[in-house]
Amino acid sequence: MFAEEMLSLLLRPKQPASQYTELNVSRILKTLHTLELRILERFPGSGISQVCAELRLVGAEVEQLIERMRQPIWIVRIVVFAGIGALLALVIFTVRWSMQISTEVSGITELIQSLESAINEIIFLAIAIFFLGSLETRIKRYIALRTLHRLRSIAHVIDMHQLTKDPVHLLGAAPSKVYDPKRFQSAFELNRYLDYCAELLSITSKLAAIQAQYLNDSVVLNAVNDIENLSGGLSNKIWQKIMMLDMLTLEEEGNVG
Repeated sequence: MFAEEMLSLLLRPKQPASQYTELNVSRILKTLHTLELRILERFPGSGISQVCAELRLVGAEVEQLIERMRQPIWIVRIVVFAGIGALLALVIFTVRWSMQISTEVSGITELIQSLESAINEIIFLAIAIFFLGSLETRIKRYIALRTLHRLRSIAHVIDMHQLTKDPVHLLGAAPSKVYDPKRFQSAFELNRYLDYCAELLSITSKLAAIQAQYLNDSVVLNAVNDIENLSGGLSNKIWQKIMMLDMLTLEEEGNVG
């Protein structure tokens, strides 16, 4: 009975992944494009709109990268299989040669030396097969880490754009100075700007996470986790400013009332 159930599970056709169980890069890019249009509509020519455009270009590269991750690198696999076959042939030849030598040895010392040589060849073969077998994964890892590095840099750039957007100046507690950064005079506009920065950070982390979805590699997963933690920490700073703006708005409404 158990064997029949296991056989039915193995023969069951694989169900396509649901759109609610994994990230879809095309939908992420669509969301990013909509966000770019919103930013251009409210803040045309702003630095944050240019950052969004750069993120969209990186997102297009991520989409191409995912397609490459899904497909095997046949040239690498052919080279790997050929290399493994050559190593196996070399080991078989060495073992046969050692067996022939062992029939002609005159003492136990020479026999042990022949066996030791054969064992060393087998160990070398195992190491070489492991190295060749992981070659394709390491190539994909290298490509993914380059893209993740760009996403990490974009997250820091987004943080630089929101760094000087401080809601405290709306209280009018201190006069403006010559070298003060450009300020928003409206709490609503500042709120929108900060909200756009938070959305960009969220999309940045999703473009990073989708790479770990198609590449099962611990190094890539750690890099993705670092970007997600970075984006989460920067978003928390932004939301603290948004909460301050909300409190300021409530106080103004209370004074008006």
